[in-house]
Amino acid sequence: MPSSLVEVSPKISAALAAGEPVVALESTIISHGLPRPDNHAAAQEFEKILEDQGVTPATIAIIDGTPKVGLSSQDLERIAADESVVKVGGRDIAIAMARKATGGTTVAATSLLAARAGLRVFATGGLGGVHRGAAETFDESADLTVLSRTPITVVSAGVKSILDIPATLERLETLGVAVVGYRTSRFPAFWLSDSGYDLDWRVEGPEEIADIMAAKDVFGEPSALLVANPLPAALQLDPGALDGALREALALAAEQGIRGKAVSPFLLDHIRQATSGASVGVNLTIARGNIELAGQIAMSWAARTGEVG
Repeated sequence: MPSSLVEVSPKISAALAAGEPVVALESTIISHGLPRPDNHAAAQEFEKILEDQGVTPATIAIIDGTPKVGLSSQDLERIAADESVVKVGGRDIAIAMARKATGGTTVAATSLLAARAGLRVFATGGLGGVHRGAAETFDESADLTVLSRTPITVVSAGVKSILDIPATLERLETLGVAVVGYRTSRFPAFWLSDSGYDLDWRVEGPEEIADIMAAKDVFGEPSALLVANPLPAALQLDPGALDGALREALALAAEQGIRGKAVSPFLLDHIRQATSGASVGVNLTIARGNIELAGQIAMSWAARTGEVG
């Protein structure tokens, strides 16, 4: 896709031209991940977290068939309020453009559009991964393959525990996506700070991440860098309660014959109900923490590239 087909807001274009820090934000968390009407306030808060750091936020979505990097206040409100907004993955971008659709972009689609616009840092909540039972269903998120060929740094709280975490880590390795733990040597599991699986590499600060980004550029690696940023243990969901809710949700899904794309929304909704909505509050805490760290990384990257330039 020629970069001219992606509409970059004047504010973001100016920030990029000046070498100032910019962070990409996905929009499916707004359109499909959080309940209305609180999702609109959350979207505004996410952007303000970056603005307060001196970083330009770039929320990404497709509006009436146009991929946009940086949304107007009207666009942001539409993504939050319009129930007809669709979920757009990486493979869906061209179809959404042709159909003049309006959609929230997933991790895969956001990564692709951000990279096209020249953005280097992206904050999300949780990454997609390999689903349980994938050996039979072949159910694996497109996030993984897109990150294998997209040069962007993604800050994520790992993957949700509804997924097959060890299989996801194996696929990331196979696909050549580098993973570093932010002040941890264990891979986080979204609502939980520790999935129980080790990481090979850890970093202690955003400057180290900027150094890795620069080294990847010099070496010519086309893949993403995944920064696994765990939720503080004191703020995680109760592990016992989550495990019980997940086991119950998996059993119900099997009993009701729920398969394919319907599985994840079913499991997430059951966990939300079983935790009396606590999982949604934790989702917000995760997003805030990842956005704040992404802002710090973007500032370190801007400072580093400014020195080089």
